Amino acid sequence: MITVAATNGAGVMAKVADECDSRAGGNGEHGRQAPCLSNIIDGSAAVWNALGLDQGVRIVDVTWAMT
Repeated sequence: MITVAATNGAGVMAKVADECDSRAGGNGEHGRQAPCLSNIIDGSAAVWNALGLDQGVRIVDVTWAMT
């Protein structure tokens, strides 16, 4: 679990379902996804909603910590 905090003061605990371990791009096992950026969270709609964030923005600043 991690705790995610938005700049608006809202926070939520979230379960880590997967992590990206490649800066060169994903392999077939991971759907050949694009390379990972550093220190990002790809949150579900529930996380965005709990933080009161606009999903249309797509990228926002948050902080996170292992719980």
